[in-house]
Amino acid sequence: MTQVSALDPRPHNPLQDTERSAQLSAALARCAAGDRKALQMIYDSESSRMTGVARRILLRQDLAEEAVHDAFVRIWRGASTFDSGRGGSIGWLYAIVRNCALTIHRNEHRYDHNDIVEDIIPDDAISRLPETSALRRCLDRIERPRRDVIVLAYVHGMSHGELAGRLKMPLGTIKSWVRRGLMSLQECMG
Repeated sequence: MTQVSALDPRPHNPLQDTERSAQLSAALARCAAGDRKALQMIYDSESSRMTGVARRILLRQDLAEEAVHDAFVRIWRGASTFDSGRGGSIGWLYAIVRNCALTIHRNEHRYDHNDIVEDIIPDDAISRLPETSALRRCLDRIERPRRDVIVLAYVHGMSHGELAGRLKMPLGTIKSWVRRGLMSLQECMG
């Protein structure tokens, strides 16, 4: 029998959900053994739904994608901790993406541009670039907190650890911001 939830109008078939959960449990066991193809199978099966969950929390596609990326890193590293006796694989996976999204949400609201450092102003470095510069145009497209982190890292030579300490943010968030910012710059400059 197919059911429709008020929260999710798509029909749910309990038999299909049971089969999906069993497949995901088996894939998690293979991930725990180091099988990267199993992680790819989980990604192919769940990433679009996970992005939807993260997007409902974060309200932005780029942050939702970041949460899903972080979740898959945690899934890969923590697959050996999954215990089907304690709960289903679907719940375990979505708890991870939810926690990643909530962490990003907290971190997004923790940033205050005035917290950086009084003697280092990231905008000065950008304003010194010619207005017609492709780099300046691409940096201007990156939103404020991430752009500041990139400038502080690559113009002022601050390490990821220094940035995390000064901004009072987790090191993983800083690394993610730098990685995603550089990818945005590469796309824009490409």
